[in-house]
Amino acid sequence: MKVAVVYWSGTGNTKAMAEEVLAGAKEAGADASLFDASSFDTSSVASYDALAFGCPAMGAEELEDSEFLPMFESCEGALGGKKIALFGSYGWGDGEWMRSWEERCATLGVTFAADSVICMEAPDDEATDACHALGAALAS
Repeated sequence: MKVAVVYWSGTGNTKAMAEEVLAGAKEAGADASLFDASSFDTSSVASYDALAFGCPAMGAEELEDSEFLPMFESCEGALGGKKIALFGSYGWGDGEWMRSWEERCATLGVTFAADSVICMEAPDDEATDACHALGAALAS
């Protein structure tokens, strides 16, 4: 199973989550790779069986729109039938950005490998464990 973990992080919180997703996937036996949003695009999607996307809430609870959103939009057409997972951190609000992102993904015909993982600010032990489990779910 080949897994891509693709993320954007401004403060390092979502990067820490991505690294834990990667560790969980590798521990579960996947051939897993980590990418920042600027080094991944639609041409990369076909090379992976499963993909995790991580982005923090920005602005009015939206995906980061200079690097992450353009990359994700370029990949959307190739995600149908793929197993994916979503994760990210936030500093305010109630997770609306993740609910909106999940709804957007549901219309693409993807299969969610696990429940999305969100955490406020830096990932605590519970969020770290959830990210590790998310990576393992992608690998199975």
